[in-house]
Amino acid sequence: MVTLAEAWELSRTDSGLAVVSTLRADQTIQASLVNTGILPDGHLAFVTYGRVKLNNLRRRPQVTVTFRSGWQWATVEGTAELAGPDDPRPGLDADGLRLLLREIFAAAGGTHDDWGEYDRVMREQGRAAVLVTPLRVYGN
Repeated sequence: MVTLAEAWELSRTDSGLAVVSTLRADQTIQASLVNTGILPDGHLAFVTYGRVKLNNLRRRPQVTVTFRSGWQWATVEGTAELAGPDDPRPGLDADGLRLLLREIFAAAGGTHDDWGEYDRVMREQGRAAVLVTPLRVYGN
């Protein structure tokens, strides 16, 4: 049995990078590479502005995230909740979103010399937080 923390640990030496797979309307898989982190509330999280990925998750919130290090791998399957300019989340205002995006960035191992600049870029790009509730974790 693999835990979420063990799965994510595989990505630690590679900036928290993982392959995220979403389901398109035609039932084919769309995959991309993202930086991930684990939040204190137990969500696996990443920040994105990918129009395709966000549209897929809005319509079909199933998501699969795969981590690897050499031949070791682990996969997290779950459901995604979005929080962003086009995806309001109850109880999360603009300042809360700003802080959530920072928290995810830091959880993925990121640091920044100018948080104001980071906030500006996130706002201009319309970045959204993706919070994955893990339903199944497995690997070798």
